[in-house]
Amino acid sequence: MLWPDPAQRDRLVEIRDNLLARIAEAEREGWLGEMEGLQVSLAGAEEKLTQLDRRPSRVVVDLGVPVITAPSAPRQHRPEERT
Repeated sequence: MLWPDPAQRDRLVEIRDNLLARIAEAEREGWLGEMEGLQVSLAGAEEKLTQLDRRPSRVVVDLGVPVITAPSAPRQHRPEERT
């Protein structure tokens, strides 16, 4: 799942607030179709804000500790070992 960028939270709040104001205007003016479309957009903005609020602030992943063994001694080449 793609998560909204936490740095954009303030922008999402601004968008939500603007949508609320536009919905109120559409309701006053009787623009029912406009109001319905704005409510769909509002639901999307609120869902993104909810995702940001649910997301843990930091996720720690344990990658384990690598095991490093001492290198083995290099094998010496002996001419008589040729096959």
